Amino acid sequence: MGLEEYLPKYNRMTARLLWVDDEIELLKAHILFLQKKGYGIDTVSNGYDAIDRCSQQTYDLILLDENMPGISGLETLQRIKDITPATPVVMVTKSEEENIMDQAIGSKIADYLIKPVNPTQVLLSLKKNIHQRELVSEHTQTAYRQNFMQLSQLIDDARRPDDWYDVYRQLVGWELQLTDTDSSMLEMLAMQKSEANKAFAKYVARNYLRWIADKEAADRPLMSTDIFKSQVFPHLDRKEKVFLIVIDNFRYDQWRVLMQEIAELFNIEENLYTSILPTATQYARNAIFSGLMPNIIAEMFPDLWVDEDSQEGKNLNEAPLIRTQFQRYRRHETFSYHKVNDSAAAEQLLHQLPALAKYDLNVCVLNFIDMLSHARTESQMVRELANNEAAYRSITLSWLRHSPVGELFHALATLPYHVIITTDHGSIRCKNPIRVKGDRNTNTNLRYKLGKSLDYDPKEVFDITAPHQAQLPAPNLSTRYIFATADTFFAYPNNYNYYVAYYRDTFQHGGISMEEMLIPLINLTPRRH
Repeated sequence: MGLEEYLPKYNRMTARLLWVDDEIELLKAHILFLQKKGYGIDTVSNGYDAIDRCSQQTYDLILLDENMPGISGLETLQRIKDITPATPVVMVTKSEEENIMDQAIGSKIADYLIKPVNPTQVLLSLKKNIHQRELVSEHTQTAYRQNFMQLSQLIDDARRPDDWYDVYRQLVGWELQLTDTDSSMLEMLAMQKSEANKAFAKYVARNYLRWIADKEAADRPLMSTDIFKSQVFPHLDRKEKVFLIVIDNFRYDQWRVLMQEIAELFNIEENLYTSILPTATQYARNAIFSGLMPNIIAEMFPDLWVDEDSQEGKNLNEAPLIRTQFQRYRRHETFSYHKVNDSAAAEQLLHQLPALAKYDLNVCVLNFIDMLSHARTESQMVRELANNEAAYRSITLSWLRHSPVGELFHALATLPYHVIITTDHGSIRCKNPIRVKGDRNTNTNLRYKLGKSLDYDPKEVFDITAPHQAQLPAPNLSTRYIFATADTFFAYPNNYNYYVAYYRDTFQHGGISMEEMLIPLINLTPRRH
């Protein structure tokens, strides 16, 4: 379908143009051509008249000659931008001097055309600068609609980890594209994503215990316990210095928007891996740093494991856990560990960078996104600011742009590090409550429960009645774990309606979903090295 064929769908003409040129009489054929395409066009022959018109009338786009008597095109451009800064201006000029182009582009023009221009050139510029959003939206909706059945078939046929990685990547890709176009197809995508998550939960339920029992299984995905051995140590073996950044509670869609900010700095190798269960910091991140499953940590290093019912922080022993993994593999490289909870800590890390060069491995944990997730649950104001997935991604992007963490990436791009970005788990926006009963010792997480007196519907959860099979600690002989799947969350019968209203639409982690379990594993090499 040609570009022109889209225009009738957008009310063939509601776009009004101002064309400023001291030889406007010579452009009558161009103006007639555009009028026949449905554009309304006002014309003036000098910059002063153009400024007056812009003071009286709102235009969708302005075509502006650069070389005019009286006041130049560049001067006119500045005055117009003062009056109507958001209106796109297309500079039209006979000059091909580079400094003129630079000045015009520096003044944030929308496009630059060299005379003589033909009507089709002008029309293309109008489509690009006025109708692009509508055209992209229509094209994206059509493309997703055509891809819908193919993607549904991929979901139905997914049998291996790589199949699910492909499904999730495609779903996130479409979500980002459709969100950018305010597409009505988002509702259809949300339904498809929900169906994919239900199928993914069944896939995990069928295979998880086998993956844990047999690390050599052909279809076992890369998991939390494998990260150091498979991703960090090989670079150290090659005498490369490594900077490992673990962003707590970091989803793949958030990575895709953050990637845009650092793509010019690094060569990027993007992968996904699978978090262990529960997809919570105490379990998944400790498994990354120790290279061990949770029950093994609890047995081998009881001083480093914190039980669920303890009031102590669940991630206070990460540096010692890293040390145990180095010792177990008889590695003698040096490492540093840093936890960044706020901008002050990030600034401090930036100042320390020169001194950190002496270490073979530097590990940095960034907690902002996890803090945002908790704040969104507890604060009505933050919930309003991040009221949907797109807003949640936007705040994450703003954090990178305007915090010292953005400066950290720019600094790392100038240093001889192999940079790895990953996370311990993601999170999912919970919508549907599941009733569960437990005694007062049952943990408070909304996506997984463990206890000895759990009352639930087995059809609604993934339950592990023998925790040792999943290599999870069992505080009591009758302890069992249950996991919420897809977008469900656990709610107690007491104060049920209040509880459900408070937690519905919050981002939670701990259970089984693509968002929580299929998480970024990114390798970066600075482009200048």
